[in-house]
Amino acid sequence: MSSAVSLRHPPPGRNAPESHRTLGWLLRLPYAVLAERVYGGLAARGFPDIRPAHGSLFRHIRPEGSRLTELAEQAQMTKQSMAYLVQSLSEGGYVETVPDPEDGRARLVRLTPRGRQVLETLLALSAEAEAALAARLGARKMARLRGLLEELAERLEAER
Repeated sequence: MSSAVSLRHPPPGRNAPESHRTLGWLLRLPYAVLAERVYGGLAARGFPDIRPAHGSLFRHIRPEGSRLTELAEQAQMTKQSMAYLVQSLSEGGYVETVPDPEDGRARLVRLTPRGRQVLETLLALSAEAEAALAARLGARKMARLRGLLEELAERLEAER
């Protein structure tokens, strides 16, 4: 059973006073709904062992592979936590570790063909979930929301 928020049950604090409706509070439910749709759909498409935590790797891995330290830094998690995810995904046949051609002492984490299938499916399911939210909000409002979030993300990345 998914730990994401279900649409059938009102989220805790649904009637929270306006002073408690922080930006984080407002972003949390849409993210939880997206995650539920995406990861629920992933299981239905043949990848039941992929969990939301694995998204930290799939979201940041480069096409040619990434060093574990880079993945951990980009995901803002410890190397040990990322190593656990890499091990789990390796055991499932989704990633492999290979020598880094630029530094023989280092290793790269690379997606296997099965891992690339997961990534493609994640992206397709994300687009479907976003379209479902746009149908609720309206295409024009969704485009405006997406534009504002893109702008905010770009500015925050530039400040890092």
